[in-house]
Amino acid sequence: MSFVTFVVNNSGVIGTTLRHAREERPVANELILIIEDNEKNRKLVRDVLQVKGYKTIESETAEEGLRLAAEQSPALILMDIQLPGMDGITAMKQLKADPNTKSIPIIAITASAMTHNRTTMLAEGFDGYQTKPISLKDFLGEIDRVLKARSK
Repeated sequence: MSFVTFVVNNSGVIGTTLRHAREERPVANELILIIEDNEKNRKLVRDVLQVKGYKTIESETAEEGLRLAAEQSPALILMDIQLPGMDGITAMKQLKADPNTKSIPIIAITASAMTHNRTTMLAEGFDGYQTKPISLKDFLGEIDRVLKARSK
């Protein structure tokens, strides 16, 4: 099986790499909410997740994401930090304060790759952290780690 790694920043796809995998992972089937205002980033994340067997729902704003999280109860939320209107940190805190959504793990997705930002995001209450441009291996590994921690 072959797959393509896409390198993306806020401007869109900036590179690709073709790789060959020796074994396939089982179909995931969990529902993941993607809260990302950049259309190209949202499409990339959606396509990668759907190829791996995840179901996805999407929002361009934190406010709509809060509504979708309450209505759909996703297994995981991928939250951009810099969003129009309410930012991702504020949205995460509202989700964690709501008894109906507080148990949903949330991974911060940010363009800032500074080490202290990872520490800060986790201290704020995020369950995971990924930088843009995403590394496919790290991205999928973090999703797998957070979902496995949720099921324990």
